[in-house]
Amino acid sequence: MIIGVPKEIKNNESRVGMTPAGVFELVKNNHTVYVQTTAGEGSGFCDDDYIEAGAAILNSIEEVYTLSDMIIKVKEPIEEEYNLVQKGQVIFTYFHFASSEKLTRAMINSGAICIAYETVEDEDGSLPLLTPMSEVAGRMAIQQGAKYLEKPAKGRGVLLGGVPGVAPGKVLVLGAGIVGTQAAKMAAGLGAHVTILDINMKRLRYINDVMPSHVVTEFSNEFNIRKHIKTHDLIIGGVLLKGAKAPNLITRDMLKSMRPGTVIVDVAVDQGGCVETTIPTTHEDPIYIIDDVVHYSVANMPGAVPYTSTMALTNVTLPYVLALANKGWYKACEEDLALHRGLNIIEGEVAYQEIIETFKWDAVLA
Repeated sequence: MIIGVPKEIKNNESRVGMTPAGVFELVKNNHTVYVQTTAGEGSGFCDDDYIEAGAAILNSIEEVYTLSDMIIKVKEPIEEEYNLVQKGQVIFTYFHFASSEKLTRAMINSGAICIAYETVEDEDGSLPLLTPMSEVAGRMAIQQGAKYLEKPAKGRGVLLGGVPGVAPGKVLVLGAGIVGTQAAKMAAGLGAHVTILDINMKRLRYINDVMPSHVVTEFSNEFNIRKHIKTHDLIIGGVLLKGAKAPNLITRDMLKSMRPGTVIVDVAVDQGGCVETTIPTTHEDPIYIIDDVVHYSVANMPGAVPYTSTMALTNVTLPYVLALANKGWYKACEEDLALHRGLNIIEGEVAYQEIIETFKWDAVLA
């Protein structure tokens, strides 16, 4: 199979879809790999690294798409790429279709086979290709939140860990999944007081068992959310509904009950956000303020640490890429139920129920 790795062109996206080590394994299995020139530079990999691994370097993104049977990316195609996607071509990347009807319709019209990293799902319900980026984003959420709590960034001027004689800052985490757990872990490590909310009692029991005593758990409901947002300095949105739009747990009217300078980091922005006022932002312009509440909602947070993120991503995607390349997409998905769940759009037909429900379409699944 011919596999293409284009350079990411989303704002401040420095990750790349495959490391040289991953390319080496694909070439070893008799596949041809085309990498767009400088695609890996942002992650610390130069063209010579890919050439040494056996890849051929192409000068333009157009060439990569035109010559490849399968495209390996990190982020969803943006508008400039829509017309590059070919009928029958496999696109393997993070799509997050529920957050963009325009993207969804573009991929339907392309006739491509769209396999989404974020909906590849193991039998136990875990999401192996989303997990490493959720781990990165959860940890980064605290780093960014701590920074924007500083007064020059319009935050409350609170040091999360406090100092002797001064109470630590308070962090509210919505969701006890991978993002929420990693955020709570980082915040606790800084010495902050952490409250984590979820509707899954099994997850809350797990958090209660593994976290230190200054991390407390509560059942998530509107009453508890309204209660805690009044007193917490940093709020992390880490709610995930697989393949569907995140619910708005914090509504516009709730902002008025928060103290000026409270910071919200909505990690769920890729799925539409779990805060009603969430608008996707970029690393260049990451925050905005509504009702004196600082919103941080960068849609590709792990892109700020591309070396770590690219290495972690290739670690988990490579076995699936090899299966797709060695067997072809149809047989690979037929033999692996986890990969089959990653099928979102197949040659113009939606194959993932949550997409249809999100956009309220009346459609027949592929």
